[in-house]
Amino acid sequence: MWSHMNIREPSVSPAESSIQSVDDTIWAALNDPSRRTILDLLRTGSMTTGKLCEHFETSRFAIMKHLKVLQQAGLVMVERSGRERFNHLNPVPIQSIYRRWIRPFEQLPADRMIRLKQLAEQAKEKAP
Repeated sequence: MWSHMNIREPSVSPAESSIQSVDDTIWAALNDPSRRTILDLLRTGSMTTGKLCEHFETSRFAIMKHLKVLQQAGLVMVERSGRERFNHLNPVPIQSIYRRWIRPFEQLPADRMIRLKQLAEQAKEKAP
């Protein structure tokens, strides 16, 4: 149905492609609510895998799979001490996502649109 449309991906340099791939990995890791909960828990401090599992009704194996995804995205660093695995939050990838995708939208044009919306809503409330 859409075969007649010639949609082209924008050309990107190898360096940009690498950054995009890392960003995709981070977004994919953040996509799951359980993984976001794990990150929220780790914001309070490092935890062993067993301690993290206490906060979930799923199996230890499922939590370990989530931790592996977070580790591959660079969001969690693991320190082994004997049989225990201590999981530490690494906020650097989230900061890079913020700088790349969130901060540019906070700038003046977005602020103007939010203010315009607020003014329109206020005017609508005051209208008879």
